[in-house]
Amino acid sequence: MERVTVGIVGNGNISPIYLKNLTRTFSNIVQVKGVCDLIPERSQKAASDWNVPVIYETMYDMFRDPEIELVLNLTTPKQHYGVAIEALRHGKHTHSEKPMAVELSHAQELLSLANEKNLLIGVAPDTFMGAGIQTCRKLIDDGYIGKPIGAAAYMTGHGHESWHPDPEFYYEEGGGPMLDMGPYYVTALINLLGPVKRLTGVSRRMYDTRTITSPGKYGKVIPVEVDTHVTGIMEFASGAVGTIIMSFDMWKSEHPFIEIYGTEGTLQVPDPNTFGGPVRLSRKNGPFYEVPLTHPYAENSRGIAVADMARALRTGRKHRASGELALHALDVMLGFGESSRTGRHYETVTTCQRPAPLPTDLVDGFLD
Repeated sequence: MERVTVGIVGNGNISPIYLKNLTRTFSNIVQVKGVCDLIPERSQKAASDWNVPVIYETMYDMFRDPEIELVLNLTTPKQHYGVAIEALRHGKHTHSEKPMAVELSHAQELLSLANEKNLLIGVAPDTFMGAGIQTCRKLIDDGYIGKPIGAAAYMTGHGHESWHPDPEFYYEEGGGPMLDMGPYYVTALINLLGPVKRLTGVSRRMYDTRTITSPGKYGKVIPVEVDTHVTGIMEFASGAVGTIIMSFDMWKSEHPFIEIYGTEGTLQVPDPNTFGGPVRLSRKNGPFYEVPLTHPYAENSRGIAVADMARALRTGRKHRASGELALHALDVMLGFGESSRTGRHYETVTTCQRPAPLPTDLVDGFLD
């Protein structure tokens, strides 16, 4: 298969793992031709560290390069829409870090333009394609817990300012726990249980400012522009009901990441921000036991969705981390805030199909 040529916009904190996997694990599917960042030193380092041949001065220089087929957008959340819309306008297939956009109308515009121009658009997270959640998907599909009737998801902590070198954007529009960490949890739930048809949410902001304690910006006080504690209830089209708590305001918790409840048992899903396990299963009143992973890609495989999109480009099949999936996840996440503001249930305005599961017999570097 002829490899798909990729250009990367944004060379910040998340880019090294993408570069590692795209230039090594998936080098038989894609080749990274160039990088670009508003801070030139970042793109210079990325090119040097991963032997990338071209550093583009601006993203438009990348978009005008006829050899670039797919643009990987690793900018901050508020920039996702602006970069992706320009890449699509220049005829490039586009994959962005999560979320798809910070406004639903912008995400809808991206998907509409991609469809109009017959381009593929994809969005992180791709952790649901890892061994852990794929094993859970197989257990559910194979009936190990019977019919799913409920779910619970928890992401609790006290924010990013204690460790992230540039934590400001986590508290700006497009940040907060729901748009930052929610994509991992909501996407995993949609993959496991299908789309959401109605939801209810309540959200709060516990602190008006945050003080950075990570090196480099220690002591800087930043304003909090978004709600940082969100509780929601989801009604899935399948009939299952789920609860979710996303918080940057909690010091300690021992809740599981995700549990799925069925008529025949309970499934504990591993951290959806990772690719591996453990996966734990209880049948009826029996004890929980760890289930061996049935799929590959248990290590940090960020970029697998880019490779999956590249395969889709060459084979004509659907890619898994699709724009439709990301748009529905964004609809759900923003819906919690809308419900909280209005005091009403929120009916989702989008839907999607569950992405196809991965085969169990893959080896590293392959997806079919």
